[in-house]
Amino acid sequence: MSLTEQPEAEPAAEAAQEHLRDRISADSLTTRRDYLRIVATVSGGLALGGVGVAAGILHRHGDSENLPETRKVADQLLPGQSVAFRFPGDEDRAVAVRLVDGTLVGYSAVCTHLACAVLWRADRGPEGELYCPCHEGVFDARTGEVAAGPPPRPLPRIFLTEQLDGSIWAVATARSGEPAKDALCRQFADARPDMTERLGCPGATPAPVNGQT
Repeated sequence: MSLTEQPEAEPAAEAAQEHLRDRISADSLTTRRDYLRIVATVSGGLALGGVGVAAGILHRHGDSENLPETRKVADQLLPGQSVAFRFPGDEDRAVAVRLVDGTLVGYSAVCTHLACAVLWRADRGPEGELYCPCHEGVFDARTGEVAAGPPPRPLPRIFLTEQLDGSIWAVATARSGEPAKDALCRQFADARPDMTERLGCPGATPAPVNGQT
């Protein structure tokens, strides 16, 4: 046998190599299929979540018909300051802001686009702004209305009250775009009939005078 001639591979060695090639090919195919399946699942979940928010399927701030339990927001809030808190429920993100002229405002801190967190930026404009970093959404600090970006609705409002000691309390909510009177009448109807009469709510029952009905 010359030096340039190679011995023929034994049948057993060839079979082993062929089996190894088949195994590698099968493993690669499985990996690609699993990867595509994972990508499709995640993409589908994100799309479904976006559709759910847009269609109103997911929970929205202020959906409850019941008057929420009053909650303390801060001991004090000075002009230009803000504070994050939870209201009406423990999972509902909210923000309270004292504007430079002393006006006190409160809103849901959940963007009406795809439910990202809304942040307060005091250094933007004369009154600051409420900003969603996910898709560059901007809301007017005084009204909660959409000022820029993709959000389709204004931020739901939270009604705040200030006590004599300077403490700030959250007392009620409004749905996105709901007039203040409608929101208060809806929530105070059963719990505070005296308040509904004072507000002039439709169907309000007059409070008894001197114990008479």
